[in-house]
Amino acid sequence: MKLFTNYIWRKLKTKLITSQGYAKLREEHDYLWYEKRPKITKIVTWAASLGDRSENADYTFNKRVLRQIDRRVRYLRKLLPELQIIEYSPQQEGKVFFGARVEIENDAGEIMRFKIVGPEEIYGDTSEYISIDSPMARAMLKKQVDDEFSVQTPTGLKEWWVLSIEYDK
Repeated sequence: MKLFTNYIWRKLKTKLITSQGYAKLREEHDYLWYEKRPKITKIVTWAASLGDRSENADYTFNKRVLRQIDRRVRYLRKLLPELQIIEYSPQQEGKVFFGARVEIENDAGEIMRFKIVGPEEIYGDTSEYISIDSPMARAMLKKQVDDEFSVQTPTGLKEWWVLSIEYDK
C-alpha cells in the first residue's frame, strides 16, 4: 500500500521549479557525486582492508552513509530531467503566479510572507517558501494586490488579502 501511495503522490506533485531551485539541486548532486562520495569511498576501502568487517564500526557506518548518498544521487538523477524550469515573464507582473514573493494578511492582522515554488524547492525552513501544490498557493493564483481569497484550513475557512507581489528578475 505504501508503494502505491508514494506512486500516486509522485504523480500529483507539480514538476515545476525556479532556476534558483534547479541550481541548488544540481549543486547538491554535484557535491554528493564529485566530493562527498569519493571521500566516503576511500574511508570504506581503508576500513575494509583492516580485516573483519562485522565488528568494524568505520566500515559499517561509512557503508551506510555511502548507501544514503547513492540513494539521493539516484533520486536527483531521475528528478532533474523531469523538472520544468519556470523563468520570470513580464506578463506575470501584478498577479500571483509561480515564483512570486507574496505578502498576505488575514482578519486577525496576521501577516505572512513567502515565495511560491515547486515542491522540490522547500528545504529545511518552510516559513520562507510555500509549494505551488498547497491549498494556500492554489487559492492565491491569479490574484492581484488588494484581492481577497479564502482558504480551507483545519480550523475552518479563513479569509486573506494580498498586500504585495514581487518577482525575482
